This record gives sequence, C-alpha cells and structure tokens, in this order.
Amino acid sequence: MVLLHVKRGEESQFLYEASTCIGVEQLAYELVTIYNGRLKVSRVCSEIEELAKYGTMLPPDMLGLTDEQVDELHLVDEWADRCIPSGGWRFNRDPVGRRNGRQPQAKMGDILTKAVEDAKTMISKKFINENKRITMQTVQEALDLLRGAVTIVYPMQLPPHDPIRMEFSNTEDLTGTQASLEVIEPSKAQLWFAGKLMLNERLLGEIVGQNEKTKIIVKLTKLNEGAPGREPVITEEARKQMMLHAYRRQEELKKLEQDDDDQYLDSAWSDSRSLKRQVHGLEDVKFKFTK
Repeated sequence: MVLLHVKRGEESQFLYEASTCIGVEQLAYELVTIYNGRLKVSRVCSEIEELAKYGTMLPPDMLGLTDEQVDELHLVDEWADRCIPSGGWRFNRDPVGRRNGRQPQAKMGDILTKAVEDAKTMISKKFINENKRITMQTVQEALDLLRGAVTIVYPMQLPPHDPIRMEFSNTEDLTGTQASLEVIEPSKAQLWFAGKLMLNERLLGEIVGQNEKTKIIVKLTKLNEGAPGREPVITEEARKQMMLHAYRRQEELKKLEQDDDDQYLDSAWSDSRSLKRQVHGLEDVKFKFTK
C-alpha cells in the first residue's frame, strides 16, 4: 500500500493508505471525503463545547436579541421546554446571544466535554508524526461518538434548527461562513504530486510507480485554484537546526572580536624560545630542592 501524506496548501492534514491500482478519481473522492469529514467533526466539536456551556440554540428569529427586544416582539423559544438536558439545567447566559443559557448539569457537561476530547484525538494531526493512518471509518466513528454523547445528554434530541442536529443529519447550511470556504466539493477536487496535476483517468501506480511501499506527499486543491507551492528542499526541523547553528557561530565570532588581540601570547605554542629549549633538552627540566 502506498502511504500518502495529504496536505492542503502547506498544512499537513493526515496520512492515508491506498493501492497502486486505485484510480486517481476514486482516490481524490476518498481523500476529500476524509478531509471534509474532519472539518465536520471539528465544527460539531466546537458547537458541542458551546452546548455544554450555554444550552441549545435559540430559534433563528431570536438570535442576538436582548431580553427586552424578545419581550417587545413577543417571541418565545418553543423548543426550550421540549429539549431539556438529562439531570436538569442551570442558567448560564450566552454572551453572544446564540443559545438559551440552559446549561446542562456538571455531570452531563462532562460527558459532552469528554466526547469532544476523544473525537478530536481520533482525527488529530499528531497522528502524522506517529505514522498512524486515518480512514473514512475513523471519521465516522468520531461522529458516532459525538452523536452518542449528545443523545445521552439530550434524549429528546436537539431543536431542528440547532447546528449540531443539522450536522448529524447532513442538512447544515454553511453559506456565507468561513467553513464554506474550507469545504471541498468532491467533483471539484484535484490532486497534485511533485508539482504536477494527477489526471483523473490515470491509476496511482502509473504516476508513482508500482512499489507498494512508496511514501508520497499529495496536495488537495479546488478546481481552478492553480498549482500549489512545491515542497521545500529541507524540512522545517532541518531549517531550525541550521538557523540555530548559524546563531551559535555568530555569537562565537562576537566573543572573538571582543577578546584582546594579544591574548594568544599566553599560549605555549606562541613562545618564541620553545624551539631553543627543545634543542638543548631544557623543555621539561624539573628542579628538586633539598635541604
């Protein structure tokens, strides 16, 4: 299996294994599915963290309004009493006015927090340094873990307008958000290897060879984004070591400049009479004084 180090721009994303017999089009679909899935997990984790602090999402017509404005407009959150967390709730006002402030009790909140931590670990970029692969099943397991935690805390489910529920049902609307710019449509995905576009009609083995133990770096881009930047000649770690060596050398030169020019005269090799003493056998003469 060929080991693929997947990047988006200059940022590493995950490791993936694929056979040399797989088509580039199918490979691009699988990589984009994992890439978008990791983004979904990150979005859900972010919203669950808010859910554990401030409760469920307010209806769209109440978002960002103050209590006075809600009273004036006679607006009511019809889902507040339907979607009550297990074990009750305590009030914790949302400073940005997105959620109703009905925070789950500490025990239920810990369940949500623990699920978020575990899900983030399952899709962590640190797996690249540990040489661990991520698959579509890994992403699905992370989503299932989050869904299970939310179901435990909210057995009556979340309101239909809550972004967490919409993410789980794949009905989320990312229009006008930063997240929409990050997501890549599978039909518009492109793969690049060694600065060249990988054509969809070719097989992976035709591009990288038939050696199943090959490790390559591929970069994901959107259609018409252009070629991504090439990989640097040296690694980031090697660059840091070179800069550290140059800095130490510079400091040594500064110290030498500050030293006196005739300091070397104190050294044994600078003694002009050293050769004469060696010829006469007086180099290591020792005197012993007796009474």
